[in-house]
Amino acid sequence: MLIDSAPLWFFQTNTYVVAPGTGGPAVVVDAPPDPQGVGDLLAAHDLTPVALLVTHGHVDHAGGIDGIATGGITAYLHSEDVDMARHPREQLRALLGAAADNLVGAAVTSPFTDLHHGETLILADIEFTVLHTPGHTPGHCCFHVESEGVLFSGDQLFQGSIGRTDLPGGSYEQLMESMRDHVLPLDAATAVLPGHGPTTTLSAERLSNPFLRELL
Repeated sequence: MLIDSAPLWFFQTNTYVVAPGTGGPAVVVDAPPDPQGVGDLLAAHDLTPVALLVTHGHVDHAGGIDGIATGGITAYLHSEDVDMARHPREQLRALLGAAADNLVGAAVTSPFTDLHHGETLILADIEFTVLHTPGHTPGHCCFHVESEGVLFSGDQLFQGSIGRTDLPGGSYEQLMESMRDHVLPLDAATAVLPGHGPTTTLSAERLSNPFLRELL
C-alpha cells in the first residue's frame, strides 16, 4: 500500500494520500485549505482521488473540502462536526481575528456522508475501520487500516502528546475515554499517523507518552 503525506497550510496539517499503488485511485485523509498542496501530493504518484476522509471539523483538516469533493468524490465526516466544518472563517476569527478573512472562505458547501463508529469503508480497494473518538471535537474520528497496521489518528494522538481539549466542544475526560476504549486496545505495533508532527507507533507512545501512561 502507498501512503504519502505533506504538512500543508498555515497549521502544517499532515494531509495523507492512501492508495493500493501508483497510477490509480486514492483516498485523501484530511484537507486543509491548500488545494495546490493536495493536488501536488496526488500528482507526485499519478493518483486520482475517489474519496476524502476527514478526521474532524477544524478548519485545518476540513477547510479544503470544497476543493477536493467534486466530480462525484465523496467527503466523509461525522455528523457532530458538520456544523463546525461548514464555517471555517468563524473558527479562525476566534484565534486570529480579522486576519482569518484572508486565509479561508466564509463557508464550506460540499455535502458530507456521515461516519459511524465501527463501520467499515472500502475505498480504493482499501478497508478503513471508523473509530469515533470524541474529545478533541465531538465528532472526531480515527481511521484504522488493520491489514496494514496503520492508524490515521487526526488530532487524537500525537508523538508525545494528545489533541487540545480547550477549544469549543472539547473535553479532556472524553478524549481520554476514547483513548482507553478505542485506541489503546489496538495492536501495539500499530503505526500512528497523526494530523500534525511525526509518525510514531502505539508501542512507543505506551512507553513514553505521559497521557497514555496516565491511563495505563
